[in-house]
Amino acid sequence: MKDKLELNIDITLPDLGKAKKKVKRAVKAVQYDIAAFRDRDPAASSDLEVLLLYSGLHAVLLHRVAHSLYTHGHKMGARAVSQGAKFLTGIEIHPGAKIGKGLVIDHGSGVVIGETAEIGDDCTLYQGVTLGGTGKHTGKRHPTLGNNVMVGSGAKVLGPFKVGDGAKIASNAVVLEEVPDNATAVGVPARVVRINGKRVTDDLDHVHIPDPVAQEICRVERRVHELEKKLAEIEKDEN
Repeated sequence: MKDKLELNIDITLPDLGKAKKKVKRAVKAVQYDIAAFRDRDPAASSDLEVLLLYSGLHAVLLHRVAHSLYTHGHKMGARAVSQGAKFLTGIEIHPGAKIGKGLVIDHGSGVVIGETAEIGDDCTLYQGVTLGGTGKHTGKRHPTLGNNVMVGSGAKVLGPFKVGDGAKIASNAVVLEEVPDNATAVGVPARVVRINGKRVTDDLDHVHIPDPVAQEICRVERRVHELEKKLAEIEKDEN
């Protein structure tokens, strides 16, 4: 009986040590996420307020649970957690998405993050952001955000490309191709207008974004004018 008790102790103690380490890592991760909200949201007045009342933080924490279940093969349980988080927060994150530390989802309603999306450390997403795909393709089909990326409210980042470290996506932009490091992308479809703070497109900013429909109408009108001019010249020669 004594030998059996000693054997149980030998098996249990290392497991307890591992559990304590996991708990410490989890607590540090939560503290880091709370600090990220405090740093980037001037409305956050205390750690307790963020922990209890910020739906963006709740969505991230529940996603970490769902992702752990997902990676260990418990996909039904993972989906149950993610759907519960969606119901509670209005933020939909597929349990397969990979999210780094310090993600801040500010306000958050309507945010959608797809299965193969990857988000680096210290990123910020505002309400209505979609990190999605462009069709029903299999494999990697959602974007990868580098570190310190900011995506403005209502922006859509669609496709399996990378948005570089330190990049900024303007509100309501529709990004369909890769964005370099430290670049700013605006418009529909989005184009890069700044890199490292230097303008790369003349006479363009976050407010004065060209209307692609108006531009196409101008091109058609110009072409019609050219054809009318040529027709008038032909008629003149015939007369």
